[in-house]
Amino acid sequence: MKCPCCLSEIEDEALVCKVCKRDLYLFKPLLARIATLEDQLQAVPDRETYEARIQALEQQLASAHERLHPVRTGPLAFLFNLTVFILLPLGLLLLSHWLVTIVLDTSLLYLRIISIAVPLPFGLVLFLRRRRAVLPWFAGTVFLAIASVIGMSWITSLVDSTPVLPQNAFEWREYLEYAASISFSFLTGMLLGGVLHSRRHRPAGKPHDSLLRSLVSRLVGGNLTPQQLGTLIKKLEEYGSSVVAVGTTAVSIYTGLKGVLGS
Repeated sequence: MKCPCCLSEIEDEALVCKVCKRDLYLFKPLLARIATLEDQLQAVPDRETYEARIQALEQQLASAHERLHPVRTGPLAFLFNLTVFILLPLGLLLLSHWLVTIVLDTSLLYLRIISIAVPLPFGLVLFLRRRRAVLPWFAGTVFLAIASVIGMSWITSLVDSTPVLPQNAFEWREYLEYAASISFSFLTGMLLGGVLHSRRHRPAGKPHDSLLRSLVSRLVGGNLTPQQLGTLIKKLEEYGSSVVAVGTTAVSIYTGLKGVLGS
């Protein structure tokens, strides 16, 4: 132990410091208590140990969940997902077009609002259920948008005998803007569903992306502590995807309503 007066190393049994000659009789119980507390503190696992343990338990829980609820794969699962998340919203959009333009013959504004609102929950549920590859479903989103616009034009042509495909640049632009509105609505749902799924299933001890950490460190110039840097990165990960979702929603609304309300 060390002398409380001069901080010199002394023997545990010493009653007088050999350097400063101070009496240690009154300090002995306090020094013994401090030594005991230091030993107890060293025996306590650090935060990284706890996080590693939590991560291991969460991985075990995820493995058990996968065993109890296996992910369906194969042709039947593909057909099921295609029917529920692509063909069903396609049918709802075509039905809405028929009701608004043919049966009720009302303002197209209602149809555009429905076309923005319908695809979003399907994309949300699709990516909320489990982690999925984005590219195949992005292709499905493009198919949904194009098939919806062409199908609506075909329904109109049955009544008004108008061409199904656009006849000039202005009509092509309206087609593309309407299709983009439907597509961005579904993409917004996919993004929100992916964000919610990641927040649910991300292990507590999972390290943050090293590239993001490096970029943030350079931007702030190394003025933050590791704890502050980790908190900042966590907020960027949480709110960054939400900002992108707001952006895709804005694009969907703009492209969907532009042709009706005017630019």
